[in-house]
Amino acid sequence: MNPPDSAERPPQPVTLRQAFGYWLKLGFISFGGPAGQIAIMHHDLVENKRWISERRYLHALNYCMLLPGPEAQQLATYIGWLMHRTWGGVIAGGLFVLPSLLILIGLSWIYLAFGQIPVVAGVLYGIKPAVTAIVLFAAYRIGARVLKNVLLWAIAALAFLAIFLLHMPFPLIVLSAALLGAIGGKRAPHHFAVGGGHGAAHRHYGPALIDDHTPTPEHARFGWRRLVRVIVIGLILWGGALGLLCARYGWDDALTQMGWFFTKAALLTFGGAYAVLPYVYQGAVEHYQWLSPEQMIDGLALGETTPGPLIMVVSFVGFVAGWGEALLGPEQRFLAGAAAAFVVTYFTFLPSFLFILAGGPLVESTYGNLKFTAPLTGITAAVVGVILNLAAFFAFHVFWPNGFSGRFDYVSALIGAAALLMLLRYRIGVISVIAACGAAGLVFNLVAAGAV
Repeated sequence: MNPPDSAERPPQPVTLRQAFGYWLKLGFISFGGPAGQIAIMHHDLVENKRWISERRYLHALNYCMLLPGPEAQQLATYIGWLMHRTWGGVIAGGLFVLPSLLILIGLSWIYLAFGQIPVVAGVLYGIKPAVTAIVLFAAYRIGARVLKNVLLWAIAALAFLAIFLLHMPFPLIVLSAALLGAIGGKRAPHHFAVGGGHGAAHRHYGPALIDDHTPTPEHARFGWRRLVRVIVIGLILWGGALGLLCARYGWDDALTQMGWFFTKAALLTFGGAYAVLPYVYQGAVEHYQWLSPEQMIDGLALGETTPGPLIMVVSFVGFVAGWGEALLGPEQRFLAGAAAAFVVTYFTFLPSFLFILAGGPLVESTYGNLKFTAPLTGITAAVVGVILNLAAFFAFHVFWPNGFSGRFDYVSALIGAAALLMLLRYRIGVISVIAACGAAGLVFNLVAAGAV
C-alpha cells in the first residue's frame, strides 16, 4: 500500500511506451498459474502503480472468467485496451504470451532431442507426480474459495460425475452450470453472490488512473459499427490464416488440422487450462495421435515451469506434433516443430483477443450490475469438478503406468504425496515443488540404475 502522502495524489498518465515496458516485464515473471498472475497484476497495477482501481480490476476479472480462454492473459489484454485502445490490448496480451512461447519451444526441443538421457528422464520421472499433485491442489484451492455452500458443492459434484462417468462435452457442462447459477441467483441470491471467488472486500489504495467513478473512455463505449468492424477483422485474421494453410498444405495436413482443432479448443477453455486439457488430450492424443499420454503429462510439467498462461502447454503439443510428423522433412524437425507451435499458439489465442476487443464495451456497460455474477459462480463451481477429473486422469497414468492390471508405482505415489504436502501444509511455491520432485526423481533413477 502506498505511503499516505503519495496515496492521495493520482499517478501521472502512462504512455503506451511505458506500458509496453511493464507488459514485457510481466511476460517474463508471470509464474504461478492464473492465480499467481492475477495476484502479480493486482499488486502492480492496483496497489503500487494505481493504473486501475480494485473495483474496476475485479469487475474486469469476473467477466474475463466468463469467457473461454486464459483469464489472466485476457485481463492483461482488457486493462491494456482500456488504457491505450486496441494497440494497448494487443501489446499487453501478446507480450503475456510471447516469452512463454519462445521458452517452451526451447524446452520442447531439449525434451525431444535429449529426453532419453538418464538425467533428463530421471527429472521427468519426479516431475510427473508433482504435476498430479499440483492439479489436485488447484481443485482444492478453487474449491476452498468458491464452494461456500451445499448448492455450489452439488454443482461441482454433478460436473465431476458428468465428465467422469458420462463423458459429457465441456460446452454442455459449462452452459448447464451457468443456467443453474442464473436460476440460483434468482431463487437463492445469497448462495450465488460469491462472484466467481473474486468478490472479496474491496480496498482503496488511493486515486487511480481508471478509478471507481472514472467515466468510460470513448473507445470503450459500445457501438454496433465498432462491434461489426472488430468481428469482421477477426474473421479475416482467422479465416485468412486457415485458408492459407489449407491452400498450401491441404485440409488433411497436420498444420491445417491443428489450426482447426485448436480454434475449437480455444472456444472451450471455460475455467482456464485445467478445464480444457482433457479435451486437448482427447483430440491430440486419442484422435490425431500427435503425441502420447506420457508426453502430454510431460508437456504440462514444462508448462508449469514457464511464465505465461498454463494453456501454453498447447504450444508443446504443437511442437511435438510438428517434430513427430516431420512436416518439413526429416532434416528440419526443429523448424517444423517451431512452425507448428506458432500455428497452434496463433489459433489458440486469437479468439481471446477478439472476445476482449469486441466484448469489452459490453463489459464496461455492465459495471456496477451484480446480477451478472451468479452464472459465473455456477461455472466456477463446475470447474472444480472438472479439474478434479483431470487430477484423477493424471493419477491413473502416473501411478499405474501400465494400466490397473500393471504394477502400482509406489515411488511416484510417494513423490506425489510429498508434493501435495508441500503445497497444502507448507505453502511452498509451484516452481520449488517441481524442482524438488525433479531432483528426487533424478536421485531415484540414478540409484535404480546403479549409477551411485
